[in-house]
Amino acid sequence: MGFIEVQQQFMDYIRDPSLPLPEGIESRRMKIYRELFFNNIAGFVSSAFPVLKSLYQDEQWQALVQQFFVTHDCKTPIFVEIAGEFLGFLQHEYQVTEHDPVFMLQLAHYEWLELCVAVAPDTPTSQIIHIDDLNNHQLCLAACAKVAQYAFDVQHISVDYQPIEPTAQANFFCVYRDLDDEVAFLQLTPLSAQVLAYIEQMSDSPQGVKVDAIIEWLAEHYPQMSRETLLAGCIPLLQQFAQKGIVISSVFE
Repeated sequence: MGFIEVQQQFMDYIRDPSLPLPEGIESRRMKIYRELFFNNIAGFVSSAFPVLKSLYQDEQWQALVQQFFVTHDCKTPIFVEIAGEFLGFLQHEYQVTEHDPVFMLQLAHYEWLELCVAVAPDTPTSQIIHIDDLNNHQLCLAACAKVAQYAFDVQHISVDYQPIEPTAQANFFCVYRDLDDEVAFLQLTPLSAQVLAYIEQMSDSPQGVKVDAIIEWLAEHYPQMSRETLLAGCIPLLQQFAQKGIVISSVFE
């Protein structure tokens, strides 16, 4: 048997110990190797999704992570990206069971966003906007801010609060890292969520988007409201986002 075949057999057994033991390697050593690999993956998944983990019995959670470990073909060796792989596994490969909460996917996505925000690059000082200077900047969404919409109030879910039905209204959030480098969330109105989502969409452009362009866009979606009314409502909102470091200047100075 060639080296590549032995290596493949070794990797297959680490993922799934029900397979034949690699030839020439004692089971005690393979058990140590496998526990090292699995415990690393299980530890990172558990730390990335602490609330979700808390809703399961230990053996149920271990079985879920074991299924991920065995069946999912990870595309990255970077541990911080394993959380995204686990989320993708839950969304596209895992079959939900009666033991899983109905909000499982939405809670997992929310916790994944928190991790993304925690490890996102810092905003350069030159891109921080002074609120009285808002109109002079091309705006974009900070890398450490994400906009999301959920059917469940995921920010309240815990062992003691596990809803069985979606809330009457959709829940809009901005998950962001604040100026003290702490992950925080801001509950949004549908309108403020639309504004941030539009800025996020325009952030792909190197120029970002000016306040006037945001007002024009809002006027198209709310023709019953005057430009003055939209401006009066939008400016304080953008100032709040700028003050929190959620909206920044797209231009390095």
